[in-house]
Amino acid sequence: MADSTPRVVAKADGTLGVMCVGLGAVASTFIAGVELARRGLAKPYGSLTQMATIRLGKRTDERAPLIRDFVPLTPLEDLVFAAWDPVPDDAYRSCLHCGVFDKHEHVEPIRGFLEAIKPMPAVFDQHYVKRLEGINVKQGKNKRDLAEQLRQDIRDFKAKSGVSRVVLMWCASTEIFIVPGPAHETLAAFEQAMDANDPSIAPSMLYAWAALMEGVPFANGAPNLTCDIGAIIQLAKDKGVAIGGKDFKTGQTMIKTVLAPMFKARMLGVAGWYSTNILGNRDGEVLDDPESFKTKEESKLGVLDFILQPKLYPELYGKLFHKVRINYYPPRGDNKEGWDNIDIFGWCGYPMQIKVDFLCRDSILAAPLVLDLALFFDLAQRAGMSGVQEWLSFYFKSPQNIPGVYPEHDLFIQQTKLKNTLRWIMGEDVITHLGQDY
Repeated sequence: MADSTPRVVAKADGTLGVMCVGLGAVASTFIAGVELARRGLAKPYGSLTQMATIRLGKRTDERAPLIRDFVPLTPLEDLVFAAWDPVPDDAYRSCLHCGVFDKHEHVEPIRGFLEAIKPMPAVFDQHYVKRLEGINVKQGKNKRDLAEQLRQDIRDFKAKSGVSRVVLMWCASTEIFIVPGPAHETLAAFEQAMDANDPSIAPSMLYAWAALMEGVPFANGAPNLTCDIGAIIQLAKDKGVAIGGKDFKTGQTMIKTVLAPMFKARMLGVAGWYSTNILGNRDGEVLDDPESFKTKEESKLGVLDFILQPKLYPELYGKLFHKVRINYYPPRGDNKEGWDNIDIFGWCGYPMQIKVDFLCRDSILAAPLVLDLALFFDLAQRAGMSGVQEWLSFYFKSPQNIPGVYPEHDLFIQQTKLKNTLRWIMGEDVITHLGQDY
């Protein structure tokens, strides 16, 4: 039974700085959407922190406050934004270029606000993101020097804006696939590798290191290795800072984490699952490179194995053929299409099929996740919850897990874990759904 004593949570006094790595479609849509909501020009649909309730006690108690009224989250009015990007476009120009929001209805009314958000020069290396070119880029003698420049950016932002706290959100592109190696095992090895310009130290890792050194929580919204290494996990513990990721769970994978638990719950077999995507935004262009696609593929492929557990159910899932494809198709822009063909079988082995065609808007789905994660990571930090924030797995395709346990991918288990953690923070009983005490 969880401890019913409330945790000590520091008040959300002052303003919260949200620093985004990347000012492309996801970050600009997130920032613009928050400002639109603050002005009453749009609703923050898709955000648990703004729209969802949380049940407290028994169903008969009829206690279901909004999450934002239950836990001490930073209000939208107290968010301040900054970003890095290798492209020098301000948030206004980024919104127009990405084409997610309607220019006249949602971009022009907040033009002045968006134009004031100009990206700082980024730590960028085309070796890690082959399909992009950067002109707004930092220069340094080695990777440690670049990371120290990022630390200075964080300090300068805090001083100039007057924010009380900062969270750092990776909203940038998918880097090439990197296998953990000796340089990632310990903090000492990692820092030596930064000094030596070791190619296994990717730009995203420099952002993570810089954030943690400044006591700033870091959330990884891409499938990059970044935080899933011993050095960063150790640093997070040493500095008492919250970390987590990876890869925002938005379209096709969200569907998988709903359907796959249904098949397992009903003991229906799955013979094959073919997934393909077409998208035309910057993310699609980056993923057109095989090395970046490999990173994304690993993130998307692992979902079914962890949910279906083929070792426990070899007859049902032991021969599952799972294929994922991503195709860059410029005419579609940010409006991604995720198509799934699922071959299942049931009673006496008779086959059936399910086909899903999800015509989604990639950044519209991702933006509320960025908001929720920024607010929840700040909450975790104020509650003294350092290290890997596994309770936020709900938001990630490939959730970072505590060493020694497998990651939880089932969306509904993730949701229960998230809400029970909020109940635990506030000293409320966790919900077991046992039902025998009515």
